[in-house]
Amino acid sequence: MTNTIDTAATTLELLHIGGPTVRFGYGDLTWLTDPTFDEPGDYPGPVTLYKLTGPAVPVAEVGPIDVVLLSHDQHADNLDAAGRALLPSVEHVLSTPDAAGRMEGVRGLANWESVRIGAVTVTGVPALHGPEGCETFTGVVTGFVLQADGLPTVYVSGDNASVEYVERIAERFGRIDIAILNVGAANTDRFGDSDLTLNGRTAARASAALGEAAIVPVHAEGWAHFSEHLDYLTHRFMLAEREHLLRIPTPGEVLAVEVPAQ
Repeated sequence: MTNTIDTAATTLELLHIGGPTVRFGYGDLTWLTDPTFDEPGDYPGPVTLYKLTGPAVPVAEVGPIDVVLLSHDQHADNLDAAGRALLPSVEHVLSTPDAAGRMEGVRGLANWESVRIGAVTVTGVPALHGPEGCETFTGVVTGFVLQADGLPTVYVSGDNASVEYVERIAERFGRIDIAILNVGAANTDRFGDSDLTLNGRTAARASAALGEAAIVPVHAEGWAHFSEHLDYLTHRFMLAEREHLLRIPTPGEVLAVEVPAQ
């Protein structure tokens, strides 16, 4: 769809709750990404994950949610016990077709498939949770693009490590105004030095593919498997002369993101 921006409606207010979990208003609806509300603890599995900090906003205070954008359901750092308990109260939960096959009440979106919710068109977009061929180990994941007349186009990356996929998304949509990127160079040693999410270098390259989109980096704190913190990402953006595009949220505080002039 062609998206004409209304200059009076070019600000997105979002609340970073912690990890990949962000609440924001868009198109008269309240959206939530990858719900994680558990307190610190260990999550045993093929790879044990260690949560170090709890949410900046407890689930009891998050308020009503209209739509959850769930990049995948396989890992506790994207959907934990409290997050799962929240889902039945949400009218629309969008994720991968695989997740829809495992969970009741979830609508799966294939790559480039769109669904209309109110005035908003949501499109599932490719994501790769590690290096090429990782799906057997990390599972299928997805990102999302949100569009609505008069509103900025928003890209939610999910757990994606592929710059090439970001380039494809940018080419397909033409203009992305705001990108919520999962960063932190997540690494559990499963693929050696290959990260499971964007790192500082690849996030800067992804930003270049997205033009002048405002970049909101999340999912870089609170878990032991993150190998880079936001200071390094900021350094890489400075070297790439793209630091003016960074909008780093403080967990628990509302951040107003304005669409940059293009």
